Parts: sequence; structure tokens; C-alpha cells
Amino acid sequence: MRCVTDSPQQTFADATAILSSALDGDSDAVVGTFDAVVDRDGLTGAYDVAWCLAATMVGDAVPPGACALDFPGIDQAEYDARWVARFVSAYANSDLETARALFGAAAADGLLPECLLTLAGSTIATLRHRST
Repeated sequence: MRCVTDSPQQTFADATAILSSALDGDSDAVVGTFDAVVDRDGLTGAYDVAWCLAATMVGDAVPPGACALDFPGIDQAEYDARWVARFVSAYANSDLETARALFGAAAADGLLPECLLTLAGSTIATLRHRST
């Protein structure tokens, strides 16, 4: 797993716990870990863990601007799927402003837990796909 280079060790441990729970199919544990991060470090901590998951999903460095924030048919996808696609694209493009705006919008809309759960599941699906 790869995180932002200046991420504290706790962020890495939280992301690892989330991925382990997601791998086990334990969505309650994924949400519980994110809740514990928010209780401990606020939304900033949850953002850092989400950024770490995006880094894990993207893998090795992608040239900035190489990922689109919109995809054919993306507007028909559920909110959480659109959010994950756009958040991961923002990560891949090193677009911190867009990533923060997406994170804040999901929190304001009350949909952040669903988005983070989908991000964890998408990260696991990506890792599984890479291993085949």
C-alpha cells in the first residue's frame, strides 16, 4: 500500500485496517474504522485515509492530467460511484483542490460514509484485478 509520503503512520495503519476489513467483506468494520478516525482526527483524518486508499488504487505515479474526472455514463451512476471515480481521478491528477471539494461536498450531503465504503471496496476490487 502506498500513501502520501508525509502521512503519519497512524493513517497507514487505519488504511490497512480498512482494506483488511473490506477484503473480509466486513462493511461494518470499514465504517467503524472510518468513524474511529473521525472521532480521533476529524474529517481531516478521514480525508487522509481516503487519500491513502486512492494512492493504493492508482498505484505507481500517473502523469498529471492523465485521468478524466468524468466518464461516459458517469452521471447515471450512483452518487458514491461518481464520487469515487472523481476522487480517484483527482488523486491521479494531483488535484488537491478538487479532491477536497469532493470530500467536503459528500460530507455536506451526508453521503460521506457511503462514499468511503465504496472507495474501500473499489480499492480491494482494483487490487484483486491487478493480482490476476
